[in-house]
Amino acid sequence: MARYTGPKTKIARKFGEAIFGDDKSFEKRNYPPGQHGNNRRRGKKSEYAIQLMEKQKAKYTYGILERQFRNMFEKATRSSGITGEVLLQLCESRLDNVVYRMGVAPSRRGARQLVSHRHITVNGELVNIPSYHLKPGDVVGVREKSKSLQVVQDSLANNSSVYEWITWNNETKEGTFVSVPGRIQIPENINEQFIVELYSK
Repeated sequence: MARYTGPKTKIARKFGEAIFGDDKSFEKRNYPPGQHGNNRRRGKKSEYAIQLMEKQKAKYTYGILERQFRNMFEKATRSSGITGEVLLQLCESRLDNVVYRMGVAPSRRGARQLVSHRHITVNGELVNIPSYHLKPGDVVGVREKSKSLQVVQDSLANNSSVYEWITWNNETKEGTFVSVPGRIQIPENINEQFIVELYSK
């Protein structure tokens, strides 16, 4: 399965924020990579460059490659809602993202691995497709044999995030995708309008 496997800190420095989660290396050097990274007199970015960076930030944040991201944008365009908002809602409704939001994995990359390795169920059935699109009411759980996994237990113990659109039962290791989140409920620092403008050219 194709996914980004390159350096994470370098990408985080490019965008000026820890988009892959806690990163001690980024905290030490939170300026752009390269020879002139810490030089304040950088040239002004063009409108296209700003739009492109916003799209790349969204792709790296959710771990989605270009073709899949464009397909999601086209799906969002055909919907009746606001295109940019629907695009982020589609990203948030992916199984790997919801597993991460529920606290079962410490990162989206970790959540993708749990799903791919058949540790996650949806409505009682094993699902190993990270991009699986969840619908409101779907129940996401940790497979019975996988509930004792150390990585799952550690992640749940350290998780303090609460989202209105999902529930989690730590006893049964199951949660419900209650509803598609509204834009205000999505914490990611992404300007989706720039992405819409980029693809609409």
